[in-house]
Amino acid sequence: MDHKAFIETLPPNTIAALNEKADAPGLRHLAGHAALIVGFGFWIALGLPFWQLVLVAQGIAICFLFTLEHEATHKTPFQNEEINEWVGRVCGVLIALPFEWFRYFHLAHHRHTNIPGKDPELLAGAKPETIGAYLVHVTGIPFWVDMLDRIIGSAFGRDPGDFVPKRAHARVIAEARWMLLIYGLVIASLFVTPFLFWVWLLPCLLGQPFLRLYLLAEHGRCAFVADMLENTRTTYTNRIVRFLAWNMPYHVEHHTLPQVPFHKLPVLHAYMQGRHKVTSDGYVEFTREYMRSLD
Repeated sequence: MDHKAFIETLPPNTIAALNEKADAPGLRHLAGHAALIVGFGFWIALGLPFWQLVLVAQGIAICFLFTLEHEATHKTPFQNEEINEWVGRVCGVLIALPFEWFRYFHLAHHRHTNIPGKDPELLAGAKPETIGAYLVHVTGIPFWVDMLDRIIGSAFGRDPGDFVPKRAHARVIAEARWMLLIYGLVIASLFVTPFLFWVWLLPCLLGQPFLRLYLLAEHGRCAFVADMLENTRTTYTNRIVRFLAWNMPYHVEHHTLPQVPFHKLPVLHAYMQGRHKVTSDGYVEFTREYMRSLD
């Protein structure tokens, strides 16, 4: 059975119920995630005990806004589309991932998941196959270089890619220019106070490796086929990771029915019991297996 055959086993009213969006769950989750970032920020700013360790925790909390921005491209975290749009844009600024461009990049990824030559995630850079490439990948440096190049290039009108329709080019350019302006103001602020360096910029550098490790599990070492039950992995993990990742460890579920909001993925997971073909019992286990496969 592939993912399409599984979907056919679900009654239409069940799919409709799973796809139903709401504002309240997303707003509660967003409040919790934002409170974590603000709380860690105060901890660092006040120099409370162990603030150096909190830099890493802050970086993880900020970098994992990627999963919220990702969800916003599907317009599923909130029923209100304006909230989805603005949350996506703000997350994009905080993690240097332009939302207007990423929306089309990610939707193309869903259309061609793990298909070589078509999936933009694979075109942007195949999963590392050697220990050296793996270590460089996990540092997050290639991500920062690629995104800064993307933002600067888009701001000057460079082609955003075949997956971005021409009607969206103006929005991609405008967003990139706004992002450059914001980052320019941030850099200027550092000459007055290092506050943003300590509560945002440095934590992001420290937190990005954890996001890279997390993202490798989504499709790494999965089959290059069109079946979402084979080309995507669901990773069993704890509540803290599921909270930070907005339930995206249920990744087979997400790719099978992308319009299901994050807060209903556990319900979809229950429906899919016994159908999963690729899973891992935690990110530590996945990382160990991945590293053992490297040349």
